Amino acid sequence: MTDKPLSSPARIKDIATRHGFTFSKSLGQNFLINPSVCPRIAEMGGAAKDTGVLEIGTGFGVLTAELAQRAKKVIAVEIDKSLLPVLDETLAEFDNIKIINNDILEVDLASLLKEEFDGMEVFVCANLPYYITSPILMHLMEQRLPISAITVMVQKEAADRLCAPMASRDCSAITFAVRYYSEPKLLFNVSRGSFMPAPNVDSAVIRLDLKSERPEGIHDEKSEKFLFSVVKAAFSQRRKTLPNPLSSGLCLPKAKIIAAMEQIGIAPTARAEALTMEQFIALSNALQEIK
Repeated sequence: MTDKPLSSPARIKDIATRHGFTFSKSLGQNFLINPSVCPRIAEMGGAAKDTGVLEIGTGFGVLTAELAQRAKKVIAVEIDKSLLPVLDETLAEFDNIKIINNDILEVDLASLLKEEFDGMEVFVCANLPYYITSPILMHLMEQRLPISAITVMVQKEAADRLCAPMASRDCSAITFAVRYYSEPKLLFNVSRGSFMPAPNVDSAVIRLDLKSERPEGIHDEKSEKFLFSVVKAAFSQRRKTLPNPLSSGLCLPKAKIIAAMEQIGIAPTARAEALTMEQFIALSNALQEIK
């Protein structure tokens, strides 16, 4: 079986059988068997000879190996302890990979990046299960870590929402957050047949190039925090006009919210999905003054 690539279903089954490994539905484990996908993710994700890459979730190490061939160093955080003996076998040829058995949401990433990648440009690559996509992306972006870009494979529906333009029907609170912290781009689609076991939906690879500064109009953590509370409230009842969810979410009188909206040129009948980034910031600043 060793002459077969690591993405080969036959080799995956052989390795799984020998190590007694079973796929975990609770962890959303679907491993890539399309040999063309991981090289594209590694290339488009920024892995290069002088860079460091943080990988979230390893699977059997197909993407990990592609990253290690291109990057100076790869730190892979894998939550599933039963994968460790598998990775000892599949990644044995590489000396620039370190596997950390932990939940990425529990890792002190600032310390980890400083210890492992000091002086290197850092990129993040991952194949993220749907249920944990938003928490992980927010965990990475909110900390303003020294990361240049995050390249992740997610379900196609999630990719469309994450990369949706502001003031569009697909826009949501996570869309706002992604565009606040980064410049998102949909790189390519991945069919459900590219995985084992095959999921019920297609996937897509997106890249988020992180911004180094807050947008104009947001000057400190206090105004940033309030802005996100406004956005969260606004999208909590997305079918209703803004004064309703903002009033209940921020505990402000509707009359004051309507006055603030009219003051900055937003119609009281507007819904959250209709606002641009600049309008949300202007509205947040206006509401913060009367809060």
